[in-house]
Amino acid sequence: MADRPTEALHPLAEGLHLAPAAQVLARALSAQQAALAAVGPALPAVERAADLAATALRGQGKLAYAGAGSSGLMALADCLELLGTFGIPAERTPMLFAGGAEALLRMTGGVEDDPALAAADLTRAALGPGDVVIAVSASGTTPYTLAVVGGARKAGAKVIGIANVPDSPLLQAADVPVLLDTGAEIVAGSTRLGAATAQKVAMNLISVLAGVQLGHIHDGMMVNLIADNAKLRDRAARIVARVAGVDTGIARIALNRTQGAVKPAVLVAQGAAPDAAQARLAAAEGSLARAMKS
Repeated sequence: MADRPTEALHPLAEGLHLAPAAQVLARALSAQQAALAAVGPALPAVERAADLAATALRGQGKLAYAGAGSSGLMALADCLELLGTFGIPAERTPMLFAGGAEALLRMTGGVEDDPALAAADLTRAALGPGDVVIAVSASGTTPYTLAVVGGARKAGAKVIGIANVPDSPLLQAADVPVLLDTGAEIVAGSTRLGAATAQKVAMNLISVLAGVQLGHIHDGMMVNLIADNAKLRDRAARIVARVAGVDTGIARIALNRTQGAVKPAVLVAQGAAPDAAQARLAAAEGSLARAMKS
């Protein structure tokens, strides 16, 4: 159908409309699993991307996300989770989504072709040296996303480009190109399927590795979370209790003394004063493991 791999016909698609329901589902699942496997060869690039993201967040920089349509939704999903999971302030993780909030309620294709929207979003994000943007586009040719990339680089920001088509303009323009070669979709051209699955997994990996490097993950626990609801307050107490080796009652008292901040609460639960706990964490550059050893 087309030279672009994401627009081609998938080998499992022939006769799909005639297949029984169980076979449709089995074929669609197989296509998703194959798309997920495409993340494996990209792991070295994912590691470089995480290094870049962590460097920005360790300093005073921002980690922005940019995209349109399904790719933009995958970027948005990762972007919004950074506050609750890793305690990274929302103002340091701006989202540039083609069409803005209105497009989230009613997605239209036209906004992804408008570079003027990208220029306005770049102005609001105020990216510059020390900042990084994760730009996502299945085809690697989306005008909005490429305009964001061009403007961000002109402003001095670094670019992580995630695309599903080899040698696409987005990958060529990126400081760290991440190719997820997912190929044809079970529904030709519907990149909300395999391409989006691989994109989301790649961004999951980038943010998890960056979280580890920033000291926001300790033994697989989110020790820099923002506990802003009952579920997360309970989780914070369990984390403090487990890491500090105390019961949850002491953990809750420690969390009250640190205004809900988990890392210093661990040190407080082990006997440190709140101010001393904060000083030890600052000296350890936010690493709870190093602060505990000190």
